[in-house]
Amino acid sequence: MASSQETFSKKEREKKRLKKKKDKEEKKEERQANSKKGQSLDEMIAYVDENGNLTSTPPDPRKKKIVKSEDIQLGASKQEDAEPAEIIREGVITFFNEQKGYGFIRDLKSQESIFVHINELATPVKENDKVTFEIEIRQKGPSAVAVKKMG
Repeated sequence: MASSQETFSKKEREKKRLKKKKDKEEKKEERQANSKKGQSLDEMIAYVDENGNLTSTPPDPRKKKIVKSEDIQLGASKQEDAEPAEIIREGVITFFNEQKGYGFIRDLKSQESIFVHINELATPVKENDKVTFEIEIRQKGPSAVAVKKMG
């Protein structure tokens, strides 16, 4: 005697498929019933207020701000080059791992923590050493180069 080819999981998949199809049809009918065909242009227009929210009321012309096209900046602002006096900085090695070959310098002027790689060291350094260095902007951020131990 042969058993039925239709298993429980097949029945469940078929039920889900039919339910999904039925839901899709209901949504389509609901959209058609609520469609806004035949509305005038004024009823379809939406405005944006000063806070960026959509509203149906037009903006108050007295609050209008005039913006010059020259004042609009597209893209990122250009960084100004550092003055020659600021190029060489002083700092203290706060962390240095010789096995991994990297560490961090705390800039004495800005208190900023700057990454340093062992290949950028002119002289061997260890933690709490005072150093002079230059900053180079790299792909992952600022990095110290030409690091020399002071004194």
